[in-house]
Amino acid sequence: MPVFDFNHTPEAEKDPECTYTVFYSNKHEASLEDPILLLDNREGLLQHHSSGSFTNPVRGTAFEWKEEEGTKSVDILQIDARFISLLKWMGENHINVRLSGADTENGYAVYKIREIAFGGGSKLSAEDGFLQFMIERLLTSDAPSGEVPDEEEEETGDSMKLTSIQSITDFMTCAGRTLPDNIRLWARRNLAVAKSHEVSAEERRHAQRALSIMMNIQWKGNYFQAIDPKEARKILDEELYGMEQVKQRIIETIIQINRTHTLPAYGLLLVGPAGTGKSQIAYAVARILKLPWTTLDMSSINDPEQLTGSSRIYANAKPGIIMDAFSMAGESNLVFIINELDKAASGKGNGNPADVLLTLLDNLGFTDNYIECMIPTVGVYPIATANDKAQISAPLMSRFAVIELPDYAPEEKKVIFSQYALPKVLKRIGMEKEECTLTDDGLEAVIDLHRNTSGIRDLEQAAEHLAANALYRIEVEHVKSVVFDAGMVRTLLG
Repeated sequence: MPVFDFNHTPEAEKDPECTYTVFYSNKHEASLEDPILLLDNREGLLQHHSSGSFTNPVRGTAFEWKEEEGTKSVDILQIDARFISLLKWMGENHINVRLSGADTENGYAVYKIREIAFGGGSKLSAEDGFLQFMIERLLTSDAPSGEVPDEEEEETGDSMKLTSIQSITDFMTCAGRTLPDNIRLWARRNLAVAKSHEVSAEERRHAQRALSIMMNIQWKGNYFQAIDPKEARKILDEELYGMEQVKQRIIETIIQINRTHTLPAYGLLLVGPAGTGKSQIAYAVARILKLPWTTLDMSSINDPEQLTGSSRIYANAKPGIIMDAFSMAGESNLVFIINELDKAASGKGNGNPADVLLTLLDNLGFTDNYIECMIPTVGVYPIATANDKAQISAPLMSRFAVIELPDYAPEEKKVIFSQYALPKVLKRIGMEKEECTLTDDGLEAVIDLHRNTSGIRDLEQAAEHLAANALYRIEVEHVKSVVFDAGMVRTLLG
């Protein structure tokens, strides 16, 4: 049964007919080649930036506008399945729009729909960029799953948040089957609670807050675009000196994603001494995957409820840290960087917080006690860091591919300090590299002073100290440059 019936009239004793066919697209941008919809413009009535409205389905027309000689209308020929519910909503609420498009061999291709003066639109959410917000969300959504009926200056809604009952209601209507089935059904139940006068004000408040959190998250599928291995290698080289085996393992993971277009079944566990760049690697992988990232510092979590949230039966109930991470990212596909997994506390008698991560890591879905809905986790990529993997439970270890990070050799530390750490500091504070240099024995002294420290964090702090001292002498003593020899280094850093 079609969503729109453009040819039906009350007098006609015949089955409804539909003028358009549905096509399925996962393109994240609309263009003439990949439009939102195609209109029948064989009579040449439509021009670029035509203004009008998508009429109510029972009116028997698709898009209409007024001219001096009367009302004109054209039928829809094809429509992206993601936009069926949105166009129906615009028609039912008389939302006036301006179309950007052009004639193609298949019809008039519409690639932008902009809201204009509303002229009696009754919905509050038809204001403040709601339409642009919806279009952007739908373009970044996957094509609907399940059975679908056969049927210049940019405006943006990026900053819009769905908070009011009206905006949430309209969003659910327009999003249709682009929402995962379980979340769509959950939202209907919670919307009924939020609107009900048969429950307490506290229950309505919690339901509306949960809806606002869930509807402001972009629920994406598990399909990942291919990643350029050369670009991935470039990012790794920018963030990490040496460690060729580590880089190789990460590139192997990228190749696997390119072959399957899904994330690997296992996350990464980076194990090594403090300061060896574990966090830098995690951030680099997030950049490579082009995903937002969030951090969980397990050393500061001592109660599982911090991760899982609290039940709505409590007045001060709230979501947990994991749900907050989805909310802050604004989408369901993200990198979870789990710091210091080996330092997870055993809890206060309520269980081990680290064990809560098992459901997140299994990609079977995560349930927050406040939200009370199974959250899809197929787009979550976990990267954990640890100093001592012996302190991590066997169930957790089995969810990760382990990458051991060795400490740097003295010769490697020389290169890191002279070619990475010191130049980075000089650039940040606005100094030329010639203004702060070291002699060969000065560099040897820096490395010798840190021979008993692991990683490169102390070397980075040494670079900060030397650069700050050089800048002071240039500004106060009016020297042109400072060259640190071994004696100067030992006096300053020893």
